[in-house]
Amino acid sequence: MRSKRRLRWASLPLAAALVAVLAGCTQAELHGYLPGFNNEGETPVTNHTERVAALWTHSWIVLLVVGVLTWALIIWAIVVYRRRKGQTGLPVQMRYNMPIEILYTVIPLILVVGFFAFTARDQAAIETQYKNPDVEIQVFAKQWSWDFVYPKSVDGQDVWTAGVQARQLEGGKPGELDPKSIPELYLPVGKTVKIALESRDVIHSFWVVDFLYKKDMYPGKTNYMSFIPQREGEFVGKCAELCGQDHSMMLFNVKVVSQAEYDQHLADLKAAGNVGNFGSEFNRNQNLPGIDKPAEAEKGEGH
Repeated sequence: MRSKRRLRWASLPLAAALVAVLAGCTQAELHGYLPGFNNEGETPVTNHTERVAALWTHSWIVLLVVGVLTWALIIWAIVVYRRRKGQTGLPVQMRYNMPIEILYTVIPLILVVGFFAFTARDQAAIETQYKNPDVEIQVFAKQWSWDFVYPKSVDGQDVWTAGVQARQLEGGKPGELDPKSIPELYLPVGKTVKIALESRDVIHSFWVVDFLYKKDMYPGKTNYMSFIPQREGEFVGKCAELCGQDHSMMLFNVKVVSQAEYDQHLADLKAAGNVGNFGSEFNRNQNLPGIDKPAEAEKGEGH
């Protein structure tokens, strides 16, 4: 009884210390130091960011507990069952212990099923595409930049941004890029957004770091991602699939802005002459075997 009481009293300060440590954690620490959680009370970048961060941090907490318990049992066995002075030969061997064998079979099974269930739940929520989004955008990846098309967004016409590969800043330090050479994708804050992802040549991957989400882009196939940008700001994007010599220079920025600023950007694109069709008919490998030709291209043949 005394040992139990001592253990109970010893656990109280440990629990209090743990609560104090967790209470003093910053947003970045509570979210596993993932991007997008830097300031206290800051709104998540998208409606999916919190879900992804929670899955990540909770998984690592479970894995940490399992790791600590495993190492504790290993060290305990080493210390308790070590060969002592004067002992020879092997200690008494146990052939099996059914309760223990059931335990270390059931627990891993529960962990695997649990990880699968929570991952499937979150994946289903993230991958659900909006049927009638406020904004639809086409993103075309190409070696080694990005084209952003805003279909029928200004007077029923498409407007677009044709990206170029990021360039070294003239007169800048080695590796310092010219920000004007990096293409920009504009998104309106608080609106449902659906992005169609296509590749003009090889496999790429669309990755906005602070969104905690990326998706591959395959030639001849369209992938989609849907989300709601919840916080204004500028966020870094890049290709996350090795796609050739200048893969590291395949960068872009995402600007989440107000609806008025978003509309102004589209009007500026139209004023600059970036109007008209700029879709998959410009893909570099559209005539390769197995690639369907766009309907517009088929209509244009023979003229």
